[in-house]
Amino acid sequence: MRVAFTKPFKKDYKKLPSNIQVQIDKQIERLLENQNHPSLRIKKMEGHEYVWEARVTVDYRMTFQISDDIYILRRVGTHPILRRP
Repeated sequence: MRVAFTKPFKKDYKKLPSNIQVQIDKQIERLLENQNHPSLRIKKMEGHEYVWEARVTVDYRMTFQISDDIYILRRVGTHPILRRP
């Protein structure tokens, strides 16, 4: 699997504190190695047929889609950011 970053993901990422960015990087590595890693707690987002959510920390999540062999990272942030339409 490979990873691709959307513009909104990149914009969200840049605004986050460096310690959260480090956690995001670790979780992306885990996603690429084993999407069933327990710390990711991946689940399908309610109301979005093709969007998944993965845990970064207790307060932060990242969303993604899967297209062929690519994880398309959509957004990253706290829960209110992820719930925006």
